[in-house]
Amino acid sequence: MLDIRFVRDNIETVRNACQGRNATDALQDLERFEQIDSQRRERIVELEQLQHQRNQASKQIGKARQAGEDASEIMGRMKEIATKIKELEPGVAELDGELRQIMLSIPNLPDQSVPIGRDESQNELIRTWGEPQAFDFEPRDHVSLGEGLGILDFSRAAKISGARFCVLWGAAARLERALIDFMIELHTTQHGYTEVLPPFMVNAESMTATGQLPKFEQDLFKTTDGYYLIPTAEVPVTNLHRDERLDPAKLPLKYCAFTPCFRSEAGSYGQDTRGLIRQHQFDKVELVWFTDPERSWEAHEQLVGHAEQVLQQLELPYRVVSLCSGDLGFSAAKCYDIEVWVPSQGRYREISSCSNFLDFQARRANIRIDAKGQGKRAGFVHTLNGSGLAVGRTLVAILENYQLADGSVRVPDALVGRVGAELLTPTD
Repeated sequence: MLDIRFVRDNIETVRNACQGRNATDALQDLERFEQIDSQRRERIVELEQLQHQRNQASKQIGKARQAGEDASEIMGRMKEIATKIKELEPGVAELDGELRQIMLSIPNLPDQSVPIGRDESQNELIRTWGEPQAFDFEPRDHVSLGEGLGILDFSRAAKISGARFCVLWGAAARLERALIDFMIELHTTQHGYTEVLPPFMVNAESMTATGQLPKFEQDLFKTTDGYYLIPTAEVPVTNLHRDERLDPAKLPLKYCAFTPCFRSEAGSYGQDTRGLIRQHQFDKVELVWFTDPERSWEAHEQLVGHAEQVLQQLELPYRVVSLCSGDLGFSAAKCYDIEVWVPSQGRYREISSCSNFLDFQARRANIRIDAKGQGKRAGFVHTLNGSGLAVGRTLVAILENYQLADGSVRVPDALVGRVGAELLTPTD
């Protein structure tokens, strides 16, 4: 959430940022903001005037009583003023509530380094790593490979649950588990993250704190008693410190969490609805940072590098792009996407988004830096997060990039010990 004082004083800057994001709903909300804020200011002025009149009347009553004079007329006037104040105060509180709801719907401001653009076609290429393999046969997609090996079962998953679910058999289940273990070990032992296993269901306050609510409710799964299934570990991990003041000497805090993720994927269609690319349930290893504001951009680059090392050790070709303003996520001030090469599609696909939110989430979640003894006001921490990585999409990339002409799949060297095999064959 942006600082309401900043929005009030820089309304054109915020409006231009929303236009650059193609955030038409937010532009309408800004119009409402101006209208309601104007009404609120008028009522505040009226309320302050009445409070001043009440204070003056109170003084007059005191003087009259000291002089032994009749103060009933003044007391009557004071009672009328008190009634008007009582009538006005709920209206001001209601307007404050409306303003907060509007503020929750306005996206973060893109950093000046974010390229201006309409959509993903105008994202900026930062770097590439590795070379896509030139197959001497027509590469199969992961669905064909997985079903041929007998390790991906979409039909039984559909019987059990419905579309966009998958049962992983044998080698695929081992490979998924191996990837999770590999990623967690890499990030905790080499990159200094603390592993945490959070709840997979959260309350509405947690969803609001990280920006999923109120804007993205249609993309969430909700239980009948008000819990939400998490769309990403970012939500529970960020909320670990909601309403807390963090010791600046202990920053940055870096957490690593494996969780299943649940998304309705409302509005998605086409090629991505087939296979593992866009499922209602998928596994992910998430990286979350809490940093000093002065170091968050440096932290952002480190975070991206940590996610990249997963793909480098798995020897999977990828590229890093900086998202343009029109493709930027709601809460992010800047985001790098890491995209892995998918041979069957002949293009790179997102496997990690690494975002710097600045104080946008921390303001919503009330996560501050403890300034006690520093002689200054407690400010908000900066939060960052990124996938390290999306496990299902990593499985897709391995199946397709390591496939052989006979339909078997070689296991990356970094995973052989964990999987217990060098080759996945139909006999698995």
